[in-house]
Amino acid sequence: MLWIPITLAAAALQTARNAFQRGLTGALSPLGATYTRFAFGFPFAALYAACVFARAGVPAPGIPFFAWVTLGGVAQILGTASLMQLFRLRSFSTGIAFSKSEILQVALVGILVLGDAVSLLAALAIGVATVSLVLLSRDPGAAGWRDVAAGLLGPAALLGLATGAGFAVAAVAFRAASLSLGDPSFLASAAATLVAATLIQSVLMTFYLRWGEPGQIGVVLRMWRRSLLPGLSGAAASACWFTAMTIEIAAYVRMLGLVEVLFGYGVSIFALRERPSAREVWGTALLVVAIAALLWDRVN
Repeated sequence: MLWIPITLAAAALQTARNAFQRGLTGALSPLGATYTRFAFGFPFAALYAACVFARAGVPAPGIPFFAWVTLGGVAQILGTASLMQLFRLRSFSTGIAFSKSEILQVALVGILVLGDAVSLLAALAIGVATVSLVLLSRDPGAAGWRDVAAGLLGPAALLGLATGAGFAVAAVAFRAASLSLGDPSFLASAAATLVAATLIQSVLMTFYLRWGEPGQIGVVLRMWRRSLLPGLSGAAASACWFTAMTIEIAAYVRMLGLVEVLFGYGVSIFALRERPSAREVWGTALLVVAIAALLWDRVN
């Protein structure tokens, strides 16, 4: 059950990374802010991997490893790009609701690609969690549910599904990359996947920003001090995610990782003294039940 505390640590570190990245969005474009997690995270990822390799040995990657890592890196970037494009649409809430299908898609891709079948209780928990995320993501001032249903094939819905698919494929591909190494040390396998993925993503996004958003890299470099924290927390979060997904199937890890949502609501209620709506209360309650059911299934 080592994957459980590692996943909880990953969710907490990702919450911190998101907070640090939000502090950069005023001066940087959305993808420029995202770039900091890769470019400034790579040195920390490389240092961590070196420490792990010094104790556990260096894995011997082959063509399947690099193919899976590249697929995961590209899928994660495309998922992020779809999410950024989604933010620009008027029907934002509709797309966000569809993007929450990520957990369902992770389970489906895991079954098709790696044969990572989930239990019946876990499948029900994933379904309940998806419903809860839709409730929590819906803007109360947005169009009604009939309008959302009418937009099933609209651009927002398609971008939402693309966002979820990108992150789902990335999660399963990174797990496949770690498993392809066949290394007895799960720490070494995860560390190798982390450093390779971060390097590939840094290179790809450098080329994109150089030609797609001229001048953005220069702004990022001038803000290097403020970019260190997103890079460090992002690398630490990814190290935990990759380690957990090397031990356990991606669907369970991503499902438990939804505690990040609970962390956010806990801060808003207890620290900021904000009063949640009835919809948020129901959504949070469903998410708690779903996570509890998953843990019960895996522990017993």
